[in-house]
Amino acid sequence: MASTYTPLGVELQATGENAGTWGTKTNTNLQIFEQIVGGFSAQSIAGGAQTTALSVSDGSTGAVLSPRMIEFTGSITGNQIVTIPLDVQTFYYLRNSTSGAYTVQFKYTSGSGDSLTFSATDKGDAVVFATANDGTNPDIYTLPNGNVTTGGTQTLTNKTLTAPKIADAGFIADANGLEQIIFQTTSSAVNELEVTNAATGNGPILGSSGETNVDLNITPKGTGRVVLGAGAIQNLTEKATISATAATGTINYDVRTQAVLYFTSAATGNFTVNIRGDGSTTLNNIMDTGESITVAFLVTCTGSPYYNNAFTIDGVSKTPEWQGGAAPSAGNANSIDAYVYTIFKTGDAAFTTLASQTQFA
Repeated sequence: MASTYTPLGVELQATGENAGTWGTKTNTNLQIFEQIVGGFSAQSIAGGAQTTALSVSDGSTGAVLSPRMIEFTGSITGNQIVTIPLDVQTFYYLRNSTSGAYTVQFKYTSGSGDSLTFSATDKGDAVVFATANDGTNPDIYTLPNGNVTTGGTQTLTNKTLTAPKIADAGFIADANGLEQIIFQTTSSAVNELEVTNAATGNGPILGSSGETNVDLNITPKGTGRVVLGAGAIQNLTEKATISATAATGTINYDVRTQAVLYFTSAATGNFTVNIRGDGSTTLNNIMDTGESITVAFLVTCTGSPYYNNAFTIDGVSKTPEWQGGAAPSAGNANSIDAYVYTIFKTGDAAFTTLASQTQFA
């Protein structure tokens, strides 16, 4: 009885056959097993549109279709089809190293079963299983290989990106492949945008980071405007600090903390208002020339009213321009006196201040 062969070329020797050559044939079979388990083959498919059949070499090594990994090579000028016989059952690592913008399809030699196709731009890798699950229309299943290739299109799920690089004017696309976020590059950048999510009851944060003091610029295109979403409040809110404190002495007004400061306890003496950034930052440092800021200081007065009799910025005495042409000389009894200061920065450490005192009772 003559030997038979598996679809991948392994010789199955009949009982009593091959006396004197049995060992040689067995060694050849072991070499074929090595090819099947971990072998590599480079298959040129260079040329125009064509079909390339990967063949088996029964009982000998070197079969193109037996190795575990097959690399397709060559310059292609048309779409390619690579086939294997209908009875092959194994899995392959495939690499498309061809040049030329044409597809490469890997399939059984006939039938309508599933197959793998590298797109015209996919010069990557694939893992497939040739199932031989039907005598007429067997399927080739494409398995996830867990790798991201440079030219392929993959869906990333549960992947951690620590420092991905995006080209100048590169973008993140939407589901239709259209630009959703475009990234522009600045040479030697040190400041950046920071996005922080939030737990229940808190809003996410869009901020800037990098140097110690970094602006956050929102720049519409052309004559476009910055439009806030339609919430319950249509205007920006201002932070107010309400404190059971009595005005007296020097009141340090930190503009980085609030836009409105309200002392609810009755003033106990005339007071100086010192406008600054905060305890470690000057107003001069956080404002640019040509900018202005408006803040309000609400002071509670009882039967012995006191008033703002001195004004400083960053600890330096300044003389405001008071509404009505004269600075106040007293507070208003049994009232809340609202002092409003609009400060214009006209140069380095140079300011012009418009001030007013208004009684509320």
